[in-house]
Amino acid sequence: MEIKNVTVFGAGVLGSQIAFQTAFHGFGVKVYDVRQDFLDKAKERFRMLGTRYIEDVNATEKQIDEAMGKISFTTDMQEAVMDADLTIEAIPENIQIKKEFYLKLGIIAPVKTVFVTNSSTLLPSQFAEETGRPERFLALHFANEIWKNNTAEIMGHADTDPEIFQKVVGFAKAIGMVALPIYKEQPGYILNSLLVPLLDAAMALYIKGVANPETVDKTWMIATGAPKGPFGIYDVVGLTTAYNINKMKAEKGNLLAKKAAERLKTEFIDKGKLGVATGEGFYSYPNPKYESPDFLT
Repeated sequence: MEIKNVTVFGAGVLGSQIAFQTAFHGFGVKVYDVRQDFLDKAKERFRMLGTRYIEDVNATEKQIDEAMGKISFTTDMQEAVMDADLTIEAIPENIQIKKEFYLKLGIIAPVKTVFVTNSSTLLPSQFAEETGRPERFLALHFANEIWKNNTAEIMGHADTDPEIFQKVVGFAKAIGMVALPIYKEQPGYILNSLLVPLLDAAMALYIKGVANPETVDKTWMIATGAPKGPFGIYDVVGLTTAYNINKMKAEKGNLLAKKAAERLKTEFIDKGKLGVATGEGFYSYPNPKYESPDFLT
């Protein structure tokens, strides 16, 4: 099986990046979301991504135009998957939403189609059965700003066909990623096994009133030489994702996560402050305060 046509389900921040990166490397891409206004926002993101690719990876205007020409949009799930060799799911981090999605997708997708999830916190085995084709299902996890942070963590589950696993490894390389095979299911994969404890610790300092986000970030940046701190990272990841993850932890009885979810909802999400994507989160964009020369003084 050769992968030529790719469908990305979910036109959010990372879904848009995945779609654009895939098209930039010559694949035909369909982008699906449940509402037209979500797709309209994705089109705006693609225009911004074109600018970033020119600035960050020396892409030409011609390459950007060619990539845009390979992308189509739809709110019709059946149309989206009709010719798909590979689907990449980038929908909210909610196990029930993902299960319901795959129950539908498994019925309408062609037999040839391979399914991958970009989930950052859930294991493929948690909803493999719902796909109806567990042997053709695995995880392919990208980091934000994938044209620069070009990691692709590839993780199967006990029933994933090894040949399908290798096909996805090959696809990741074909779209300019560094393929990182993971041989055993691990919550958080590699990247988030390292990153999430940092973000959780930062959020705890903030929610407990120990220090404000700028002070936390300044401490981390000065002490480690990192280009941004945990709250700058939260803005890149998106505060909706942070909220969903804390909400799931809260439902399992984590009181600190409950306070974090409430704070994120009332002070950020309800006010449209979702991070870099909306121009405001813990910082304002473009030109967030942590990039100013005097931030670390």
